[in-house]
Amino acid sequence: MAVHSVATTSLAVNVLDAQSLLSAFGVLGIAVVMFAETGLLVGFFLPGDSLLFTAGLLCAGTADKPATLSLPWVLAASAAGALAGAQCGYFIGRRAGGAALSRSRSARLHEGAERAEVLLERYGHAKAIVLARFVPVVRTVLNPLAGALNVPVRVFTIWQAAGGLVWTVGLVLAGYALGSSVPDVDRYLLPIIAVIVAVSLLPLAAELLRSRRAAKQPNENV
Repeated sequence: MAVHSVATTSLAVNVLDAQSLLSAFGVLGIAVVMFAETGLLVGFFLPGDSLLFTAGLLCAGTADKPATLSLPWVLAASAAGALAGAQCGYFIGRRAGGAALSRSRSARLHEGAERAEVLLERYGHAKAIVLARFVPVVRTVLNPLAGALNVPVRVFTIWQAAGGLVWTVGLVLAGYALGSSVPDVDRYLLPIIAVIVAVSLLPLAAELLRSRRAAKQPNENV
């Protein structure tokens, strides 16, 4: 019966839902998801932003509801998974080139690759690597793309670490701060996560808008 119960619980985990992942795997799940989303192309659909924020919320205990996660462990797992994942993705791209990405049939991945290329061309290596951390899908594909484009290892490592720490620590602490200051904030978790996802997509939307405007200008001048 116990084995059947564990198997049923594992099958019931929704990998797209931050609360489900945290309930099933705790801190270990955070590290694994961060690694997969930032290091493996198959992890582009994972809920990185909402997972970090939700984990921060669950670290904030009150007199009535004790914290269910440890803030230091969550911060360590988040940063370790994100930094190791990005570095792994970079070396995969450096070794395999763009072959893995070109074989993918996912339209989202290819669109993310286009946005990643735009970031690298427009902002340069350092700024693009940091900015990509805050854009879903782009943060998945930029790392192997940087490797395929032979971005220097030292440059990539320094700036992916800087961006990864700001992204993970910032979102976890934002969730922790909100959970500590707003009573029963977990009741409004779904709307909060929806806002986070929408905000995280703003840089991508802004970049798309700029690209379309830039493409129209030559035509207008003609």
